[in-house]
Amino acid sequence: MTAASSAVPIVDSVQDIGKGYRAWFVDIWGVMHNGRTAFPQASAATRAFRDQGGVVVLLSNSPRPSPAVQEQLREFGVPDEAYDATVTSGDLTRHELGKHAGAQVFHLGPGRDRAIFDGLDVALSAPEAAELIVCSGPFNDDVETPDDYTGLLGALAARRLLMICANPDHMVERGHRLVYCAGALAAVYETLGGKVIYAGKPHMPVYELALETAGRLAGETLDRERVLAIGDGLKTDIAGAGSFGIDSVFVASGLHAPGEGGEALDAAHLTELFGQEGRRPIAATRGLQW
Repeated sequence: MTAASSAVPIVDSVQDIGKGYRAWFVDIWGVMHNGRTAFPQASAATRAFRDQGGVVVLLSNSPRPSPAVQEQLREFGVPDEAYDATVTSGDLTRHELGKHAGAQVFHLGPGRDRAIFDGLDVALSAPEAAELIVCSGPFNDDVETPDDYTGLLGALAARRLLMICANPDHMVERGHRLVYCAGALAAVYETLGGKVIYAGKPHMPVYELALETAGRLAGETLDRERVLAIGDGLKTDIAGAGSFGIDSVFVASGLHAPGEGGEALDAAHLTELFGQEGRRPIAATRGLQW
């Protein structure tokens, strides 16, 4: 299936569209939960797809490694039966850190993300002693914005330190609020002359890992036309899927859709978001539902 030049259709259910694929790559935050509680209809949809033989890989820009993300999913009410595997930015960050054995690393991010360093041959350090930066977000994303970090990031950029961005998202919806993520800080770092490696969507390595994971679970090599991405991020989920050559479904959320839960989503808004050129989602929906 390929995106057509006509208007992006708005659907209430992904059943007719989604059942034609062998695997789904499903975003977590904004699709499976809102950062507080699960969306039961989304879990029901992924379970229904699995029941018919489909493979579901939850593909997340979370800076946490998969085991920690899976535990958080349970806490929010997403059952294990809703998916086959998770692939996270945290997993890729750990892979990148493996190339820097013995490094002094400044962790720019909240303490809850420290599991990303567990068992690795790196030492956490203060900014002034660091040889490498891992950014997983603001220290306190409840109140802080990228403007709070201009001075710190400028000093680090002046030393030409490499930053690994463990969550390329710029913002996510937590409950009914938008909060800043590591991608927003990394963008500022780049404008200040810093070099950044992005460990997650929309960059290709995370999709390669997800495709390999899905193929292993399916017991066969999967062509990209047999994979559907489902997500709410224009510059991550939708752009990444397009660059990787897979179809996508856009899920309305507070990130890009008007009204709570995207209830005001209409054709005019989709045209504004996606225009008429390039690879666009094959459909849009107000919430993942079978």
